[in-house]
Amino acid sequence: MEETPEGLATAAATREAAKRKRAELEAHGIIDDQPATKKPTVPAEAISHEVALPEGYVCDLDSQPELFGSVQQPRWTGTMAKEYPFKLDPFQSTSVACLERRESVLVAAHTSAGKTAVAEYAIAMAFRDNQKVIYTSPLKALSNQKFRELSDEFDEDVGLMTGDVSIRPNATCVVMTTEILRSMLYRGSEVLREVAWVIFDEVHYMQDRERGVVWEEAIIFLPKGIRMVFLSATLSNASEFAGWVCHLHQQPCHVVYTDFRPTPLQHYAFPTGGSGLYLIKDEQGNFKNENFSELRHVAFGIKDQDGNVDGEKPAPARDGHDSGGRGRGRGGRGGRGGRGGRGQGGATASDDVYKIVKLIKARSFQPVIVFSFNRRECENNALFMKGKDLNFNSQEEEECVETIFSQAMECLKEEDRSLNFIETLLPLLKRGIGVHHSGLLPILKEVIELLFQEQLIKCLFATETFAMGLNMPATTCVFTSMRKWDGESNRWVKSGEYIQMSGRAGRRGKDLRGVCIMMVDESMDAHQCKEIVTGKPSPLLSSFKLSYYTLLNLMRRMENTGQNMEYVIQHSFQQYQFERTLPEKQAEVSKLEEEAAGIALATEEEYMQYQQLKQDIARYETVMLSTIQQPSICLHFLRPGRLVRIREGHLDWGWGIVVSVMRKAVAVNAAIDTEDMGPASAYVLDLLLSCDATSVKAGKPMPMSKDGNAEMHILPVPMTLLSAISTLRINIPNDLRPPEARRATLLTLKELEKRYEHGLPRLDPVEDMRITEPAISSAVQRIEQLEKQLSTNEVFKAERDATRYQAFEKKAALTTQAERLKSSMKESQLVNFRAETKSRSQVLRQLGMIDGEGIVTLKGRAACEIDTADELLTTEMMFNGTFNGLDKHQLVSLVSCLVPGEKSQEQIQLTKQLAEPLSELQQTARHIAETSQECKLDLDPDEYVESFKPFSMDITYHWSKGSTFGEICGMTDKFEGCVVREMRRLDELMKNLHLAAKVIGDEDLAAKFEESALTIRRDIIFAASLYI
Repeated sequence: MEETPEGLATAAATREAAKRKRAELEAHGIIDDQPATKKPTVPAEAISHEVALPEGYVCDLDSQPELFGSVQQPRWTGTMAKEYPFKLDPFQSTSVACLERRESVLVAAHTSAGKTAVAEYAIAMAFRDNQKVIYTSPLKALSNQKFRELSDEFDEDVGLMTGDVSIRPNATCVVMTTEILRSMLYRGSEVLREVAWVIFDEVHYMQDRERGVVWEEAIIFLPKGIRMVFLSATLSNASEFAGWVCHLHQQPCHVVYTDFRPTPLQHYAFPTGGSGLYLIKDEQGNFKNENFSELRHVAFGIKDQDGNVDGEKPAPARDGHDSGGRGRGRGGRGGRGGRGGRGQGGATASDDVYKIVKLIKARSFQPVIVFSFNRRECENNALFMKGKDLNFNSQEEEECVETIFSQAMECLKEEDRSLNFIETLLPLLKRGIGVHHSGLLPILKEVIELLFQEQLIKCLFATETFAMGLNMPATTCVFTSMRKWDGESNRWVKSGEYIQMSGRAGRRGKDLRGVCIMMVDESMDAHQCKEIVTGKPSPLLSSFKLSYYTLLNLMRRMENTGQNMEYVIQHSFQQYQFERTLPEKQAEVSKLEEEAAGIALATEEEYMQYQQLKQDIARYETVMLSTIQQPSICLHFLRPGRLVRIREGHLDWGWGIVVSVMRKAVAVNAAIDTEDMGPASAYVLDLLLSCDATSVKAGKPMPMSKDGNAEMHILPVPMTLLSAISTLRINIPNDLRPPEARRATLLTLKELEKRYEHGLPRLDPVEDMRITEPAISSAVQRIEQLEKQLSTNEVFKAERDATRYQAFEKKAALTTQAERLKSSMKESQLVNFRAETKSRSQVLRQLGMIDGEGIVTLKGRAACEIDTADELLTTEMMFNGTFNGLDKHQLVSLVSCLVPGEKSQEQIQLTKQLAEPLSELQQTARHIAETSQECKLDLDPDEYVESFKPFSMDITYHWSKGSTFGEICGMTDKFEGCVVREMRRLDELMKNLHLAAKVIGDEDLAAKFEESALTIRRDIIFAASLYI
């Protein structure tokens, strides 16, 4: 990012202007920032403290209990490294005591509880003791914010290192992204020798599917002498995480946990399309079932059958504007898109939001954060307010907003200041209404954060990301939906997510209580609502995975150390969690085996014989059925009334009765020719089958269970499920619609099954069906032999005795459950990772990135520098000369395909000068995918090639050639902030390529990468952060 003196000066001036204007408003009494004078009755704070200790651990500090307390009950009575203008909460005091003992600590508490005070104390200790401290955050934007906050607190001796910027990297305290810390660990940075503390903020990011492995690797490779401070939202398995850290570093790790909220919360529900607020959870945490039932009854006409359990009369707070019912649809894919559906009364989702915001303003519940799980919806709701008579700011506050906004925009060129989305935002901001989501321009997000902190924005429409990072609380939080799209499904919000986001409600020392309002529709019942608002925090789970970047860097790091990849896998949190479950699983296995052994029926040998005979018969039947199912052979026998047996995978439907046989209609232009799947697939049998009555009522017919109520129903069955044809045919009624007619056929079928104790007679494939193939004749003879053996088996006999068979089934279930547990105990991820490591290493060997001894080659060392894109493809393109023949504009445009980006609906039409390099990229990608397949990795070549989208090629090319930001935004459907983010990632990748070229000694190529990167590093995309 550009750090021009002009940009930095503008940023500093903007921050100072915000502070100065706030002070002026407070002096004139326009902003009331006085603390609450009366506190509500809430439960006293409860904290839990525990510590994970290495075996045989002895600490010298325990000899000074008057100063340090003990490892089990830490306390600190010495001089504080940092004085606070307030009394520390119990969890903060306990955490400080752990830090003064020079021992690692995990602090798990709600959002806004005050975890930052613990991190600041660790930093103050480092300053006091002349040691270095590293503060990591999950996002670059949060790193920038934390850098400014800590710089103000610790007199500028604070540095910043992200992929975009490096400021004072040798400072006492350095703020960085976790990826930068991992990179330093891989490279053996000398800076780490001086580090005493590493603070991991938002450590629950470790379970992120894509980036969580970065946290695990950083924690695994930190030097043993470094102590760690982990800050996290509330977790259900905090002690397990502490145990892992203790196991890794052989040092104590404390857990200080509290679910206390300094400002209590009240939770309300608002019915979509209706009006009024219904209290569903009070300050003491009691869920109001009766109120929620009343909401569903009044708003949606649904009367819950579970009744009211609290015995308390509902107290809805009406706002007097009932706008009619609303449809359930929210528009877009799975709840992601659009402005919401329209109901019968014509009300939109934005209408509902407006009613809630208006109610909040009338009751002085602002500032309010309105959370949406979709960026378009977030913007649409804010813009909807533009057309309403809604203003939160006084004239003096409007002037302050305009001054601060104009000051911030000074760092932009004149043409960028007049961009439509910048000019559109200012009128909203002046009215105290803001928008915050990842698609917004970074500079706009930052100025909105500053305005919100200075109470000049009273209503902020935001996405989930605003609940992360800096402490920016509000009085009220609103949820426009309780469902979210997570990339796979449109699911209910998890309780852990709700806890994180609702934690923004309630400003400590300012509000008597925080207010949370959720918009609910008829699909949410009381059980689901209670699960969300009263549920427990989510556990921290491992997301450890192998990537080529990890593999190559680990191989390079471990050269001549005696360690290998297995060391890393064995020390992952995932493996630790697996090993912790083994004793419990072993005890469960012993219990199951003991219970199974107590059921004395047939011998184990007889049961095993029974299973084997059934498997053998099924195997020979498969051989036989491949011929019997041919329509030319079996159609003659499938007349109405014929008895046939149906098996669908593991489901045995038993004997059914043929009603009719039909050939499927095939479209003239059908994409799939059913004949290619076998002749039998072209036919469907209408059969009378014995079904479980309960499953039929549920709309999903299933075979009759032994103790269930059976009903005969006509079901369409593919001929491919035919497993046997009987010699028997019965007469069936002409009209099978009456239940009595179907019941009569069921009685006939049961009578036949009783008459033939050893099973209904079947058509002999050789004698009856005239099949002359030797393989079929052999299969028939073998099946007859096996069935004779089966008839003498005690387990088989027990199948005809209901009492004995139930005992057999129970024993079989216990045995199966025990075997599954045993199998899960053996299926360690260590085994899977071993196989994956072997295959990936083979790919690296074939691509020339490691040699036969597993030593990283020069090509592999170049790949070690690529941490922002696909390292294999990027390095292959560098070594096969793809980049050499391109000019600087084509080069940066092609590299943009390697940067992960947002999806787009636009149709790409590239010129020849861009299409040809893209074709080379795709050919190289296909070669890598095919090599991976040869090495037994599950990688589809087409999917892999398609993953490198050219959506940003055209706009990157034009930006590189000098187009304005407004022009390139008009060429894409992506959010402006997404364009900026992808362009900055592209710049970071160009830096990676520059370093990789230097590693291989190609100075000309390195210079070319730098020259190419300079063509995009300008103007609004690289405007200086207001926090720097």
